[in-house]
Amino acid sequence: MSYTALYRKFRPDNFEDVKGQDHIVKTLRNQIKAERIGHAYLFCGTRGTGKTTVAKILARAVNCEHPVDGNPCNECAACRAIAAGTSMNVIEIDAASNNGVDNIREIREEVMYAPADGKYKVYIIDEVHMLSTGAFNALLKTLEEPPAYVIFILATTEANKIPVTILSRCQRYDFRRIAQDTILERLQELMQVEHVEAEERALRYIAKKGDGSLRDSLSLLDQCIAFYLGETLTYDKVLEVLGAVDTDVFSELLRRILNGELANAIRQLETLTMQGRDLTQFVNDFTWYLRNLMLLKASDDMEDVIDVSAENLKQLREEAALIRSDTLMRFIRIFSELSSSIRYASNRRVLVEMALIKLCHPEAERDEISLVERIRRLESQAEQGAFAGTARTGVSGGASFNVLSESSVGSASLGSTAAGAPADTQSVEYQRAVPEDLQQVCAIWKSIVAQTEGMFHVVLAAATPKYNVQNENDGRLFVVFADFLAERYIDNEERKKELEMIIGEKIGKHMEVKFVLAADESLQKGTLAPIRLEKKIKEYIHTDIEIE
Repeated sequence: MSYTALYRKFRPDNFEDVKGQDHIVKTLRNQIKAERIGHAYLFCGTRGTGKTTVAKILARAVNCEHPVDGNPCNECAACRAIAAGTSMNVIEIDAASNNGVDNIREIREEVMYAPADGKYKVYIIDEVHMLSTGAFNALLKTLEEPPAYVIFILATTEANKIPVTILSRCQRYDFRRIAQDTILERLQELMQVEHVEAEERALRYIAKKGDGSLRDSLSLLDQCIAFYLGETLTYDKVLEVLGAVDTDVFSELLRRILNGELANAIRQLETLTMQGRDLTQFVNDFTWYLRNLMLLKASDDMEDVIDVSAENLKQLREEAALIRSDTLMRFIRIFSELSSSIRYASNRRVLVEMALIKLCHPEAERDEISLVERIRRLESQAEQGAFAGTARTGVSGGASFNVLSESSVGSASLGSTAAGAPADTQSVEYQRAVPEDLQQVCAIWKSIVAQTEGMFHVVLAAATPKYNVQNENDGRLFVVFADFLAERYIDNEERKKELEMIIGEKIGKHMEVKFVLAADESLQKGTLAPIRLEKKIKEYIHTDIEIE
């Protein structure tokens, strides 16, 4: 005997076995018990949610000789004939391949004949939205006033493509996506019947991949069981069969991106590719992973929405604390754009690598939205006093910076302004000589920068070394970055220690380094000067804008 797929083998034969559609099942059962059966039904919903299954159960129930509480008995001759597909009273039509006017005319001619046995002739038209305009028009009159013994059940995944004239003549039932827990319970029941051992975590992942479709989940489960026939179905085995990626891999990848480790991120992608992981699924799963992090940062009451295990939830909370909400939104935007383009790409790996570069290097994006978003974040931080440590308290209560340049070493006094800031926003005068160790760092600054690599080297080359002129005991070196491209290094302890180590090797002393953005120096009473912001925006996006 040939093997029967799980979704066919365990297809419900009564309303009670239908999962996740209680609002529809209860209505139909009440109609059957009260004999208030309609002449036309429209079943709408995504794939695998039970539309065709419920239609077949309804067809048996209305013709059943001994219905039980609105359910078919599945024992009488009518029920057995319909279940076997030999009944002349139930006609199934696939509108995808029978969508012409002639096909509908045949139906119009057939409905004139009463059923040979049983109560009703039931026409189940699947994918009805595929009918042509002429076919819909031909069906319209028959659908509006069919004989009393005829019932039409129309099923579709795209109700928006059905003419309003058809919709108005049908009772519409919207099938919902089935909850993940409901699918999981059903899979566990079937595994007991099939005598297959499976981890709950493995079945939960299959239920999640089904995306609300019980049929899709059963098909995936069938595939996994066949690959590891006779073995316990574990989570790792499911990932291997489906070409999926574990959440631990996403966690590791995210941390590398946040640390700017582009090379390691690309190597990790190389490993996943060599393991045969599907890149389209990888992009979708990573986007979903970022979505979970975003929801956790948005509210503390998102456990039910996220629907992950307690172990994964704890890990997600730790990672959510490492990343800002606006950064998460940028990541999700980049991967959402990637998911829509990778489907039809001939070289998907290149697109994924480009996305990783954008995540690791924000400066790679030059669109207006990204530039305005950077300035908006800086403005928000300034309003909250987020720069107090660099502009006020971190430099002895509002201390000013002075430039350490080769031309300024040994000078008595010099007026200076913040890099890129208007001259009237800050006036600095030398009050005392530059400390000797800072003078030495200034003299060898170019050689210090030369020992760095990558993007860090680029931003340091454009940076200016400065010192605190209002506190002679403050021996810190303030590295003032020229623009927003260096924003990700401000709180990067690893890069700060790297620079301190290079300086220590050069001068033989330990010197504390403080990273500061040039824009921070234009702070006055915790806010940015509006005229400077307008100027900055105009420079980047080349348009007029006013900031209130």
